[in-house]
Amino acid sequence: MLHASLTVDPAFRVADVSPRTFGSFVEHMGRCVYTGIYEPGHPLADEDGLRRDVLDLVRELGVTTVRYPGGNFVSGFRWEDSVGPVEQRPTRLDLAWHSTETNAFGLHEFHRWAEKAGVEPMMAVNLGTRGVAEALDLLEYCNHPEGTALSDRRGANGTKEPFGIRMWCLGNEMDGPWQTGHKTAAEYGRLAAETARAMRMIDPRLELVACGSSSSSMPTFGSWEATVLEHAYDQVDYISCHAYYEELDGDLGSFLASGVDMDHFVESVVATADHVRAKLRRKKRINLSFDEWNVWYNTRFESQEKPTDWAVAPRVIEDEYNVADAVVVGGLLISLLRHADRVTAASLAQLVNVIAPIRSEPGGPSWRQTTFHPFAQAARHARGTVLRVEPVAPVYDTKRFGEVPVVDAVATHIAGADGADELTVFAVNRHQSEDVELALDLRAFPGYTPVEHSVLNDTDIRATNTQDNPGRVRPREAGTGFVTDGRLTESLPPVSWNVIRLRHAG
Repeated sequence: MLHASLTVDPAFRVADVSPRTFGSFVEHMGRCVYTGIYEPGHPLADEDGLRRDVLDLVRELGVTTVRYPGGNFVSGFRWEDSVGPVEQRPTRLDLAWHSTETNAFGLHEFHRWAEKAGVEPMMAVNLGTRGVAEALDLLEYCNHPEGTALSDRRGANGTKEPFGIRMWCLGNEMDGPWQTGHKTAAEYGRLAAETARAMRMIDPRLELVACGSSSSSMPTFGSWEATVLEHAYDQVDYISCHAYYEELDGDLGSFLASGVDMDHFVESVVATADHVRAKLRRKKRINLSFDEWNVWYNTRFESQEKPTDWAVAPRVIEDEYNVADAVVVGGLLISLLRHADRVTAASLAQLVNVIAPIRSEPGGPSWRQTTFHPFAQAARHARGTVLRVEPVAPVYDTKRFGEVPVVDAVATHIAGADGADELTVFAVNRHQSEDVELALDLRAFPGYTPVEHSVLNDTDIRATNTQDNPGRVRPREAGTGFVTDGRLTESLPPVSWNVIRLRHAG
């Protein structure tokens, strides 16, 4: 057995956990919306055509915010098409995913779904094929109380009260040549600044997100963020990050260490944003919205023949996730929490069916993918203050990142309203064959006793949850040890996600 250790101390504070860390993403892509969250005629559909079984899973997942309606889709989105009587809404071609958009599900349907799911909407505006005027119209339609043509039109369409959307994304992945209306950094930075300035004339309290790089592998990474922020620093609050990870060429070791790349991505963007802050001599800091992240087997997707028939809601990137994928998702959550001082919003992409933690079948059941569980546990237990821990652990060699520790971890601490303080350690064991005995130094938390050690692992790291066997992979109670002389030792199985919870009942 391998041995590792870490120290948990309230002095190692990073920041308070932002609830928006546990956001997700709904795009008009594949079956995320149609037969995902929305399926009139399904046995479990409610009066609005929303699938109640999926709503239940969304609530269980603990999602706090949802970014909508894209993604690449937003760069061709005409919001006016998605409001008013459904039978009068136009059908359009979606160039992003080469499909047909019926607009049967639009702004009002999403607003009702968000209310029922208990999530905060995060709206994206089209800065690909549209611009300042259309963004202002959408904002007025959504948020102005009444008495104008657009706010009264919202009321006539069935929602008198404003949607009250606070967080807005200024376009999507405008650095990408695949994006409809792709722009250079200077072109986009100026457009984002002008759009943000105008939107703040309607409501200065808005929280606005400028597009950062769609990947850290983009040739313009770093220079894109610098140029965009030099134009828009004063007008925006966030710069976005997008990253997807996959196992390439059987290199499981590097894949399990994907959090190393996310750490580098975050720290590089923070350094760039702070460079612009110093250059412009500003006091405010720009935070990061990591509003697309997940495991996505993109290489497999790119190698497949693309649809040519403009289908409605075709099956697209419905990746089936295994144990290793879930452990990687857990490691990425650890990375996001570790940077809670600057990453204050994030969106797991996407929510249902499309590279998603939740799967559903038309007219049939819904179920939890393996990746559902680490997200749900982090959303439930990562509360209060993030504490940085520095595991001392053996390392292993990876092709992509060199030497990487076999254990990665972070902790959170919350003082409960009932006097019951809770300390939670989230940890992954990246080793493919060895258990790791993890020793936790808890001397800075006297009186805390373990109440749970939950483990997600399997003897088959390729095991998945399917429609026929939806509960094959799930967290299981591993049993806890005892705190002796301020130390607790727990065993982490190979390729595992672990949640260790302690409580002080004083």
